[in-house]
Amino acid sequence: MRLTTIDNFKTLKKIYFFLCTALFINSINAQEKIPFRITKYNNIIVKTLVNDKDSLDLMFQIAMQDASVSPERLKPAKSIVFKNEISENNSVKIGNLEWKNVKFYDNELTGPEADGKIGTGMFKGKTYKIDYDNNQFVIYDKQPDIKGYKEVSYISNQEGQIFLSCDNLIDNETYESNFLLQSGYAGGLLYNNQFADTKDLNKKLKITGEKTLKNSAGKSIITKQGILPMLTIIDNITLKNVSAGFFSGEIKNQSTSYFGADLIRRFNWIFDAETKHIYIKPSKYFDAPYFKFN
Repeated sequence: MRLTTIDNFKTLKKIYFFLCTALFINSINAQEKIPFRITKYNNIIVKTLVNDKDSLDLMFQIAMQDASVSPERLKPAKSIVFKNEISENNSVKIGNLEWKNVKFYDNELTGPEADGKIGTGMFKGKTYKIDYDNNQFVIYDKQPDIKGYKEVSYISNQEGQIFLSCDNLIDNETYESNFLLQSGYAGGLLYNNQFADTKDLNKKLKITGEKTLKNSAGKSIITKQGILPMLTIIDNITLKNVSAGFFSGEIKNQSTSYFGADLIRRFNWIFDAETKHIYIKPSKYFDAPYFKFN
């Protein structure tokens, strides 16, 4: 069957409309991707170029906004000039993206395989996703598709740190507690001293490990690892037999409870800058074995 000129015109018009629609949708969902790798300690590492001179492997720290270098770094950071352990107005490049006026702090310890840390300041004012399924950050100009994601309840402080409100099942009782998202802590949960003491975790959790250290004054610092039967983040999203640590002994200096990297990696996260909402969806690590401290 031969097409008439009118038929050809209609076909071309449909193709043109389809292409324009595709380009429009693509412009709405414009995005940038930053690849990362995950260490055996569950830390996220990104490759950076600082001040166009120093190539540094920096650990992403969701609990801070600025950046830092470690005294144990393997690579030099000669372009970062410190005054009273603070360096202002640095540039950081990751792939095709560049950030100006980045503040670095000196002599901050970080995780293995990292020369320092970089915080959430690089995403300031942007909606972004931590995509553990594909080992990448995704930065969006507009709100992305959140189909399959669930909104989580959280609070934040003046430093921009994020605390999730979760329910803890302990000895058949449920207790609500706030946990700081702490991507620098390799393990699962780490309870603050007040919660551990008032809920008597030493007796009510199944203890799987213990370490005793001594400080210079001879006082004991005891860390214990236990198992929390169930952690509820939101309805229909629960984690069972969660690795949970706490301190006991003569010295206790843990004032904040942590939601560590081993738990963070079990979800893909979307942080919406416009609505200030946070969404999660189980990642490929959701059912992975829990991290064990040596």
